[in-house]
Amino acid sequence: MKRFTAILLTGMMIFTLASCGKKAQDTPTEPATETQAVEKVEMPTETEAVTEAAKETQQTETQQTEAQQEEQTAEQQDEEQSNSGENNSSYQYVERASYENGESVSLNPSWQYADHSAINSGCAVMYKATANRKNIVVGVNAGHGTSGGTSVKTLCHPDGSAKTTGGTTGAGATKAVAVSGGMSFNDGTPESSVTLRMAQILKDKLLAAGYDVLMVRDGSDVQLDNVARTVICNNAADCHIALHWDGDGLSYDKGCFYISVPGGIKGMEPVASHWQQHDALGASLIEGLRAHGAKINGNGSMAIDLTQTSYSTVPSVDVELGNACSDHSDATLENLADGLVQGVEGYF
Repeated sequence: MKRFTAILLTGMMIFTLASCGKKAQDTPTEPATETQAVEKVEMPTETEAVTEAAKETQQTETQQTEAQQEEQTAEQQDEEQSNSGENNSSYQYVERASYENGESVSLNPSWQYADHSAINSGCAVMYKATANRKNIVVGVNAGHGTSGGTSVKTLCHPDGSAKTTGGTTGAGATKAVAVSGGMSFNDGTPESSVTLRMAQILKDKLLAAGYDVLMVRDGSDVQLDNVARTVICNNAADCHIALHWDGDGLSYDKGCFYISVPGGIKGMEPVASHWQQHDALGASLIEGLRAHGAKINGNGSMAIDLTQTSYSTVPSVDVELGNACSDHSDATLENLADGLVQGVEGYF
């Protein structure tokens, strides 16, 4: 009996210890499993939050970058448009002396090349636009019209070198007449009368378009030689347009053209610094004349070494509007003037 009781007690103790051991092992396992479960749920949630934040940051940065790019593009476009407007011609605007409407403009002895002039007691006249002002002065030079101009000579080039092409004065000459007398039309009208009338009509149309006009010759005679006319325009105008009809002796109207710069003087100053402006202005004037139905001679230009071109420091051109056979009625001159104004507007 005692032995049975002892065995029974021993068995109960073993059972109790086994149960306690199992509980001791099971108890820490269950909380560990719950922690792991929580970590498995929470970790992806944190990653997604970080990823979402990164996406939002990236999206914000992208939006800012796009906005910056759009702003830069707009600035570039504005700059290109501005540059485009400035680059319609190679002319650089220069601040010049201010003259009142109707004021006389005489040759200032201190101006560059003024000492090369031989006839300079006369004056040009400034006319100011009253509306739609463009603050651009167009020098309008009615060719010829200087009494005694053929009896005086001036240097063809400011450096004293010889002419490279023929013209009123032949190639190789170092001096030319100060102002030639011009030709006469087939009906006997002096060229100087027609160039003055052309200048007057052109003046009115330029003023109406908002341009100021420097009338180099404002009457039948002005005591300014070709050098003086050019130097005055250099200092008081933004461009210089001399009006002529060609004394070629032909029996038919050959049409309009401008005197382009010959290669022989393109390396001589001031021509070297300005000849491209001269040719650009001439080409623009011819295109304006063409647009108004004027007859154009050949390709619209002829290279001749002129005193005017040799001394010019602003865009300067001699425009030949026909020859002795050309119609020079007011109706024709009005149409030519419209073409010249269009050419001026195209250049500036």
